[in-house]
Amino acid sequence: MNITVLDGFTLNPGDLSWDALKALGNVKVFDRTPPEMVAERAKGANIVLTNKAIVSAETINMLPELQYIGVIATGYNVVDIRAATARNITVSNVPAYSTASVAQLTFALLLELCQGAGLHSASVHKGEWAGSGDFSYWKMPLTELHGKTLAIIGFGQIGQAVARIAMAFGMQVIASHKHPERDKMEGVTFKDQATCFREADVVSLHCPLNAENKGFVNAALLSAMKPSAFLINTSRGPLVNEPDLAQALNNGTIAGAGLDVLTAEPPPSDNPLLSAKNCVITPHIAWASKEARSRLMDKVVSNVKAFQEGKPVNIVK
Repeated sequence: MNITVLDGFTLNPGDLSWDALKALGNVKVFDRTPPEMVAERAKGANIVLTNKAIVSAETINMLPELQYIGVIATGYNVVDIRAATARNITVSNVPAYSTASVAQLTFALLLELCQGAGLHSASVHKGEWAGSGDFSYWKMPLTELHGKTLAIIGFGQIGQAVARIAMAFGMQVIASHKHPERDKMEGVTFKDQATCFREADVVSLHCPLNAENKGFVNAALLSAMKPSAFLINTSRGPLVNEPDLAQALNNGTIAGAGLDVLTAEPPPSDNPLLSAKNCVITPHIAWASKEARSRLMDKVVSNVKAFQEGKPVNIVK
């Protein structure tokens, strides 16, 4: 089978191997594919693998040999599922490969807001400690997590992993979730979303993006938070109304935000969050530890192999 990888660089910038995939067919790997070249590069492929390159209905209908689309990620909104289904094209994704890594970065962002390790390290390297008259100084208010309340919005596998870490820090954990009875956890109290935002010292988003919740973190919801509270988003950028969040940060409505995702990635230079007060932003790296990417590569290959054997897995509809 002919296999085309449209955007393989982020999965494998050179520290992993494509050999297991190459054992399954004739493989072409492109580091990146601009939108106007997706159909051209996928021409003749029986299998197309994509991370963020969009496989639209128009593109699908231009590829008569296409039988399978593998998403190199958990989210699969880059594929027109309806068009694929109409053509009897199987679409698979890779769930739950990065749970531990995303939970880890959630706390890396939160701890930077609480302790400013990076900020203080930069200060020391600039000579500020060497020139100080005191043995200790701090350039921001320092916050202890013990006893604080963490609200988790969306309590799937990642949300549950975040809850376990939070409780190890001695935090109180509340959560908003569609299936509280199914996913109940000792030490976690389920509350409605509005109450979570109102009561929390930290709100962490771990919900999937859909038409109903796009931009739901808006001025009204942010204004209900404590002025000392932090917002963390390692889920999906469009969950947050970015101008509203920037205004809330600049006005002191909330104390800070830690973001690994933005609505447009990479962001335009005029994104208001890039200049907002106390806003820590990382370039969508929560999924990208080598360990997580190795699991992702293994799952992508096993998904393709299962399809070739007539027993497809992780099918999305």
